[in-house]
Amino acid sequence: MSFAKRTVQDLDCAGKRVLVRVDFNVPVSGGAVTDDTRIVAAMPTIRYLLQKRARLVLCSHLGRPKGGPDAKYTLKPVRERLARLLRQDVAWADDCVGPEAERAARALADGGVLLLENLRFHPEEEKNDPAFSEALARLGECYVNDAFGTAHRAHASTEGVALILPAYAGLLMLRELEELGRLLERPERPFVAIVGGAKVEDKIGVLRSLAERADVVLVGGKMAEEIRTHPIDVPVALPSDVVAAAAFEPDAEARAVSAAEVPEGWLGLDIGPSTQEGYAKRIAMAKTVFWNGPMGVFEWPRFAEGTLAIAHAVADADAHTVVGGGDSVRAVEEAGLADRIDWVSTGGGASLELLEGKELPGVAAIPPA
Repeated sequence: MSFAKRTVQDLDCAGKRVLVRVDFNVPVSGGAVTDDTRIVAAMPTIRYLLQKRARLVLCSHLGRPKGGPDAKYTLKPVRERLARLLRQDVAWADDCVGPEAERAARALADGGVLLLENLRFHPEEEKNDPAFSEALARLGECYVNDAFGTAHRAHASTEGVALILPAYAGLLMLRELEELGRLLERPERPFVAIVGGAKVEDKIGVLRSLAERADVVLVGGKMAEEIRTHPIDVPVALPSDVVAAAAFEPDAEARAVSAAEVPEGWLGLDIGPSTQEGYAKRIAMAKTVFWNGPMGVFEWPRFAEGTLAIAHAVADADAHTVVGGGDSVRAVEEAGLADRIDWVSTGGGASLELLEGKELPGVAAIPPA
């Protein structure tokens, strides 16, 4: 896949309606956004286009509504937060396609912003339905995709509309492609990759890809146990010790033991202190670091120490550091370390598929630079 894409910086957008696919799939509770990280991540592209006097029509999904409109998944709370961040009014359409949305888009003035209701209130969105793509395309004169986190999905708003309107990458999409492309094509060495999580089968492709490119792949989480008991044809480093628990419970009896001597019936729920120290030393020697996936059952405090130790090691490294994936990102954020990471990726599944070498439909649909 080519990482050099046509971007908003190539777009003459003054006075034009620009349909922008953003990733506003944010947590909402009590009718309010509880974490606006993804909205903030889209601000550079939105502000750039507004400075150029474009007329913005923003579209996104939120959650997984089942087959139709559901008040639980409305984007109205996002509209409120977006208006506060932009310090300007944000127009609203109760649907993302159809006459009302088209009227609202046509009514925009230069520098105006319209937010459409949840794309996934229409099943045709995920089916990449051609008629639905055409209906979306009627809202804009050109299209910008800034939703890297959904770029691995061939949906109407990520691929279909990009094949109808002149398509460009947003600034967030551009940065993601630059950062992840750098890992694949020109990492400064030594390059250390850290991969955790529960299932080897979910990440076997990215493990193989990283093993070909990195100087070492450090593995943690349940997948380390899977690899130890069912070896794979990928060269990786496994934990020497683990924090084992008598049961899969947050308060179970637990102790650090050699990875080869876990008591019968016990479970390894975190990397042990020797592994934490050994992995940290390897990370400290790196010039490029990529981390995806927790080292254990991170959501339980007693088994979070290994993940937090890796978070600190990555933050302390004199290296170019990239962190991607929900739990890894949460770890660096909860530890107050996110501002010490060079790039915190917004795309979990998308970043892994890209690093695996797969073509992302939402990226492939954007013409090259």
